[in-house]
Amino acid sequence: MKKSEIFKHIWRVTYAHTIAYAVAGIVMMYFMNYEELWAMEVLSFYKPIDDPIHHFAIALQVPRGILIALFILPLYKAFFEEKYGLWKLGLIVFGFSLISTIGAPWASYESYIYARFPLSLQIKGYPEAILYIGLFIGILYLAKRFAGKKAMDITAAILMTLVCLITIAGYLS
Repeated sequence: MKKSEIFKHIWRVTYAHTIAYAVAGIVMMYFMNYEELWAMEVLSFYKPIDDPIHHFAIALQVPRGILIALFILPLYKAFFEEKYGLWKLGLIVFGFSLISTIGAPWASYESYIYARFPLSLQIKGYPEAILYIGLFIGILYLAKRFAGKKAMDITAAILMTLVCLITIAGYLS
């Protein structure tokens, strides 16, 4: 790949991840009532929902998006050029996010074995993961489909700016 193609790949994966993370997190925060959920004793190892770090969580996804882009770069052709490549990427993300985790985060395969999370709590983790993966792959599909259009990159830049400004505004409020 040319250097410019690598930077475009990194930019697209980063904005796809960050926007998908933000939308899935905000939607599920309201539908799942995170404030009540995270107050449960079994989740007491999480920082409280009003901890200042939560305000920066979305902006902190930018470096994570860059890392994701770099990790999948060696498989660029398989995911972005082959037929059903993005479906393959979605399955890989699902597999490593929920099935092949390191540790035992809730809603993961390992947490069924090692954690004390009740089954009802385990199941509550899947909708957010599925929503995130669907949005991530959907945004990457749009980025691929409209790759030559500046409107897509401008829209993504505006959304990324808004997402980061929202995190700063949340912290300041």
